[in-house]
Amino acid sequence: MKIRVIGEMIRVAFTAIWSNPLRSFLTILGNIVAVASIMTLVSLIEGINEEVTQIILTEVGADTFLIDRTGLVRSEEERRRRRGYPEISLADLESINQFSDHIGAAIAQGQESGEVRYRNELLQRASVQGVSSEFASFPTFNVERGRLMTPSEINRRRNVAVLGSSAAERLFGTGDPLDRTITIEGVHFRVIGVSQEKGTMFGQSQDEFALIPLGAFQRLFGSRRDLTLMVRPTTPEVLDQAIDDATVALRIKRRLRPSEENNFGIFTADTVMDIYNQATGGIFFVLIGVVGLALVVAGIVIMNIMLMAVSERTREIGLRKALGARRRDILWQVLSESVILSLSGGVLGALIGFGAAIMIDNYAPVPAVVHGWSVMLAISTTAFVGLFFGLYPASQAAALDPIEALGRGE
Repeated sequence: MKIRVIGEMIRVAFTAIWSNPLRSFLTILGNIVAVASIMTLVSLIEGINEEVTQIILTEVGADTFLIDRTGLVRSEEERRRRRGYPEISLADLESINQFSDHIGAAIAQGQESGEVRYRNELLQRASVQGVSSEFASFPTFNVERGRLMTPSEINRRRNVAVLGSSAAERLFGTGDPLDRTITIEGVHFRVIGVSQEKGTMFGQSQDEFALIPLGAFQRLFGSRRDLTLMVRPTTPEVLDQAIDDATVALRIKRRLRPSEENNFGIFTADTVMDIYNQATGGIFFVLIGVVGLALVVAGIVIMNIMLMAVSERTREIGLRKALGARRRDILWQVLSESVILSLSGGVLGALIGFGAAIMIDNYAPVPAVVHGWSVMLAISTTAFVGLFFGLYPASQAAALDPIEALGRGE
C-alpha cells in the first residue's frame, strides 16, 4: 500500500473521529482507564521489585549466604516444626571456619530492638546489631564518616558503636556524632563512625541502627541470644561448594544422622528472591487479568461504535464503491479508524498512568518506576484491541453492495 494512500486513510479517519468528539471520547474512555491502570500497576510492581531486590542484595549480598535457626519458612506448620531447632551459636561459626577451604569469611550477627539515647534525644526501638570480628570483610558494612570497629575492639568487647545515618541525624541533628557518648539500653558507648545511607523500604528507614561488637551485644541482651551466621566464599564461583561444606560442618557438629533433616536453615539472596517472586507473581497476573478484562470491554465498545458508524455512513461507503473503491480499500479505511480511535485512548491512558506513577513515587511511601517497555506494551496492546475488534465492522462495511448501500442511504 502506498504511503500517500495510507496518509489519506489516516486523514479521513481523524476527520471522522473529530466530527463527533464527545462520542469518540466516550468510546475510548475504557481504553484510557485500562491503559492508565496498566501503567500505574506495572510501575508500582516494578518499583517495589527493584527496591526489594536492592535491599535483599544489600542485606544478604550477591555472593553471600546466611545460616539461621529456622531458615525461610513457607507455612505455619513448617514454622511450628522448626521452632524446636537449636539456636545458632559461636561454636557453629567455629566449626564452619575449621571445616572448609572454600569459605573466605564468616561472622556471627545478633539483632534486637533497643533504646538508644543521646542527652534528651531518644530512639525507642532502634535496631541494635552485634557483629563478630571479620564483619569488615563483607561489603554490606561500610562508613561514610569515621571508621569501622577494629577486630581488637570486637574481641575485647569494647563499648564502641557505628550509627546508621538516620540514627545519627535523629540523635545529633547537624552536629558531629564522632567521639560522642551515647547510651544503648542504659550502657555508655562511644560513637566511632556513621554508616553510609541505605535508604528506605516502603517508607521505613533502613538506617536507624547501632552496630556494636558481638560481645557487648551479648552483655546487653544475654549470651544465649539466637544468632545468624553470614558466610562468604573465597570466590563467587565456589558459592555452592561453600554452602555444601557449611551444611556438612553443621551436621557433623550437631551429630545428625544421615536420615535426619537439617536442624538449621541456609539461604542465599537468590533463595529469598525466588520466594518473593512466587508470593507476588500470582498477584501480578490477577491484577493484569482484571485490567485485561477492562480492555476487552473497551474493545467491545469500540466494535459497537464502529458498527453504528458504518450504519450511519452506508451511503458514503456505497458512493465510494460506485466511484471505484475496492473491497480492501473500505476494509482498511474502517480498520484504520478503529485502530486510531483505540490508539488515541492508549496514548492518553499512558500519559495519565505516567503522571500517576510520578506522583506515587514522589508522594507515596511505595516506589514506582516507569520503563519504556511498559509504555510500548500498553500502547501496542490498544492498537491490537482496535485492530481485532475493528475487523467485524470493517468486514461488514467492505461487504456492502454499492447499489443497496446507495438505496439504503436515501
